[in-house]
This record gives sequence, C-alpha cells and structure tokens, in this order.
Amino acid sequence: MSESFDLVVHGGTVFTPGGPVAADIGVRAGKTAAIGDLKSAKAAERYDASQLVVLPGVIDEQVHFREPGPTHKEDLESGTRGAVLGGVTALFEMPNTDPPTTTEAAINDKLARANGRAWTDYAFYVGASPENAEELGRLERLPGVCGVKMFMGSSTGSLLVADDENVARVLKFGSRRVTVHSEDDMRLQERSALVKDGADVSMHAEWRDVETAVRSTERLIRLARQHHRRVHVLHVTTAEEMDLLSAHKDIATVEVLPQHLTLAAPECYQRLGTLAQMNPPIRDARHRDALWAAINAGVVDCIGSDHAPHTLEEKARPYPRSPSGLTGVQTLLPLLLDHMAQGRLSLARLVDLTSAGPARIFGIAGKGRVARGYDADFTVVDLKAKRTITNAWIASRAGWTAFDGMDVTGWPKATIIRGQIVMRDDALQGTPIGAAVKFQETL
Repeated sequence: MSESFDLVVHGGTVFTPGGPVAADIGVRAGKTAAIGDLKSAKAAERYDASQLVVLPGVIDEQVHFREPGPTHKEDLESGTRGAVLGGVTALFEMPNTDPPTTTEAAINDKLARANGRAWTDYAFYVGASPENAEELGRLERLPGVCGVKMFMGSSTGSLLVADDENVARVLKFGSRRVTVHSEDDMRLQERSALVKDGADVSMHAEWRDVETAVRSTERLIRLARQHHRRVHVLHVTTAEEMDLLSAHKDIATVEVLPQHLTLAAPECYQRLGTLAQMNPPIRDARHRDALWAAINAGVVDCIGSDHAPHTLEEKARPYPRSPSGLTGVQTLLPLLLDHMAQGRLSLARLVDLTSAGPARIFGIAGKGRVARGYDADFTVVDLKAKRTITNAWIASRAGWTAFDGMDVTGWPKATIIRGQIVMRDDALQGTPIGAAVKFQETL
C-alpha cells in the first residue's frame, strides 16, 4: 500500500542538510514527511520540479513594512506579497513604524494586522528604547516576537539608543540575541554639518563614514562582553568591522545585504542618485570586496534584505532631505542567485546564509532546512533561467528597485509555505496564509 501525501514535489534536486540529492518530497499536514522516491505515492497535489532545485525556504530577517504608519510606501500585505514573488517564505519585520513597536499592545496590533493578510510567515522585533529597557526581557518572549532591535545610530523613525549607559541597560535585560543597527550617533551629529545645508548624495558615505560604523561596533562588542549578551550586527559595510567581528564570533553574529555586495561607490551614486541612499551607506569597492571575503571566510552568518521602501517622489527630494532606504525583499534571492552564477558563492553557502543561518541565529523552531519533521517551506529555483529585474515586477507600493534593468541568471519558480504553493511562475496562488513563526523554547 503506497503512502499518501497532501503534496509531492517530484523530479527536482533537493538541497538537504547533507547536500543536493535527486529526490521527491512528500508533505503531510504542513510538514516534510518523506524524502526519497515517491513516484508511486498518492498525493492530493503534485508539483513538477524537473530541472529545478528545491531549496529550504528563504528567511529574510530584516524588512521594514511601514505598517502602522506611512502605509502609502508599504503595508504588511504588499510587503509579504513581494516577498513570496521573490521566493521568501518567512521574514522578520522591524519596529521603526509609527507608532514604534515598543510595547505589548503594539506587538499585538501588528500580529492582528498580519492575520489573514500576510503571504509569508512572519515575526516582529520589539524596539529597544531607554523607556522600555527594563521590560525587554518580558517583551522578547511574547508569541510572534523574534527578538529585540536596537538602533545605536539614528535612521528612519524615532527609535534611538545612543549612549553607553542606555545601550548597557538594553543588553542587561533579557537573554535572546539583540539585533543592532551599529552606527555611532554622536559621530553622526558631530559630522552633520558636512551635509545639513545640502550636498551631493555621494557625500552620504562621507558623512556616515567608516569610523562611524567601526566606533559603534567596537562599543557594542565591549558592552556585550561586559553584560554577557549575544548580539547580531546588521548590514555590516566595512572591511574594518569584519576584521573586528571575526575576533568575536562567540558573541556576535553578522548580517550583510545584497545592496552592499552588488553596488559600489562612487558609480552607484552617479548612476542612481538618491535611489542608492541607505543607512549604513554603500561604500567603495574595497569594502565590497571585504564583504565577499568575509562571506567566503565564514564570518558572515546571514544575508537579509533591509527592505526599506520610500516613494520615488520622496526619494527625489534634494539630499539630505531625501529618505534613506531601498526596496529589497523581492530582489534578495535573484541577486544572490546571480552572484552564485558569477562564481562569487556556492549554492551551499547561499542556502546557509538564507535559511540555516537565520534559523541558528534566532533559534527558529522547525524551519531552515529540508528535513523530516520540519515545516514544508521550499523555495524552488531555476539556476539557469535568464531574467531581467524590472520596476514592473516589483510588488512594493514604492514601485521601484535600484536594480531595474539588471540581467540576472537564476530565478525563483515557486514559493511553498507549510506545504501550500503560494507563488508559481511569477503568479500568486490562493490567498494569504502567513502565520507567526515559532521559536525554540530553550532560548
């Protein structure tokens, strides 16, 4: 008597924890139930993955979806729609909304907003502030919360923990890894005269210079050690920080972004203007090369998108009144697949950075690998597909990408979340089924 499954993904190359194997996957009740030869198995639905590669579902651990607040730029429905079109199965959304996500009520409000509207699975960061530091140990344990986010440098929104005393207070309360935007706000204020009366956007990387990043990360590591608290340093941009962080891997994990791996100054500012403006800034090729070296040396633990949408009208304001941030959740995987096609990273490294890595860092339960008993989250890709990224493809309410017109090799063909096909051949399937991500109890 043959086995019966809700879904069988057949004929593809499956990237398992042991590497790629030619196998079928059987899904039952939202979980991976079997991996092997399932030609004779009964299935309510089959997906033909012939000539395709089935990856663990991509997890993007840094997105900004602007809800509640300026939802003309993005909301939870449009942001997660773009995510599944780009092959992302789960994501963590940032707290610098309006109002900021700093209380239990604000967290519950976001969870209610996501229910029935989110295409991907999701979790939310609680934002750290001097006012809620002593509450963070309780807030970080609430259902649907992925951890604490701390801004050491001012960026979009009002959240800021700038001085050592308050950074230490945030690190003191709680036990989960604290995720950090690491730029030294005091240095930013000292150097603001460089741009405050107007400047060319290429000055963005001069104002928010290497020292601004390095000084903050040095302070963060010192305070993390004093308080025995693990930290996750977001969007690292400098060669100097990678050298520093490589010596502290026992306490600090590292994220980089496709934007910083793909673009370089000054060319990006000459070509894109304020569309290349983000925090921390895109730097010159020396730093981009250092990020790739850190990926290949194992210093980098994950790659997120830092999806941070603004409208073209807003971005067209003269610098520095133009807001910082690029769309990115939909282009995360196509860009990385293209880098893989160009020989800059292996498929195994891509998988580790986009699924297993986030699962390890945050203690995600039941996601991050294709294995029996895990959620049946799969990102199905065609490694040979040649496509062009265009603004027309972008689902974000912002409606643009800095990579408009870029030819890439490698493309997401299907996004499967807990055994349900939610995207197939660039088209959405069904209705939003996203649910809150669960985390390991021991953290």
